[in-house]
Amino acid sequence: MLLISSTDEWRSTHPGAVIGLLELSGVENNHASPQLDDRKRDTEARLRERYKGFTRQDFLSLPVMCAYEQYYKRFNKTYHVQLQVESIVLKGKSLPNVSPLVDSNFIAEVETLALTAGHDIAKLHGPITMDVSHEGDQIAQMNGDIKTIRAGDMIMRDANGISCSILYGQDNRSPISRETSHVLYVAYAPAGVSAETVDLQLGRIEENIRIFSPTAIVERRQLLSAQ
Repeated sequence: MLLISSTDEWRSTHPGAVIGLLELSGVENNHASPQLDDRKRDTEARLRERYKGFTRQDFLSLPVMCAYEQYYKRFNKTYHVQLQVESIVLKGKSLPNVSPLVDSNFIAEVETLALTAGHDIAKLHGPITMDVSHEGDQIAQMNGDIKTIRAGDMIMRDANGISCSILYGQDNRSPISRETSHVLYVAYAPAGVSAETVDLQLGRIEENIRIFSPTAIVERRQLLSAQ
């Protein structure tokens, strides 16, 4: 099991923030799951019913969405989960088909609105730290582009550099692939998002995974709080 901790700087820079960790081994990710696809359709239908008639301002009035919007606004950016939910509710779009492990997170995200990344444990190199970005920090994004990160963002570092950033997403070193059998989900919540919401997100991800991988083993389910 990888050593995962948070820095004093993360706690002092983002008071009230919470990071959720869910690590599972023995998972299967190399075949489609019709049952998971059914859950996608059910989730989309529930969202359209729950948010029927909503405008963008209505979405931003939701407490969890509001907390993320305030975080992203500091960096002149828009919360991408907000855009995903809007596309489902207002434009009739469907959840994407990537792989069961990735899709399990997407389904949970649009329900709880809690931002979460998924990593292949085999591609991470410990120790892992939840930290804050500094001037000059860079991340190799999923598409291979090298991106300079704004200072002050919540990030995850491993021994080889930045693995994830709230603002810029995951790196191209540790993403989930079809061969992934040991996975780490990291939920990032700024102040204003409750620990209960983060824990609910972790639970929803696990529920979704057990649809297609019922014997998965929970190695870690943990909350880190910046108190």
